[in-house]
Amino acid sequence: MSGTKKIIDEALSLPAEERAIIADSLLKSLNMPETEIDKEWTELARKRLGELLSGEIIAVPGNEVFNRINKRFVKL
Repeated sequence: MSGTKKIIDEALSLPAEERAIIADSLLKSLNMPETEIDKEWTELARKRLGELLSGEIIAVPGNEVFNRINKRFVKL
């Protein structure tokens, strides 16, 4: 068995939460998230979450968002 296959098989035998941690770590190593744009997106996400949790804004259900988008494009 190759080393890579062995590592994958071992990872797949782990609980879902541990597999998610491994997947996240591997993706981060490919994408290097410490860029300026990533920091800005993180700040914006935190701001929006705060607005949502405080009631300053109200979330729109996903199906309603997609219905609005579909209606907009059907008219074209």
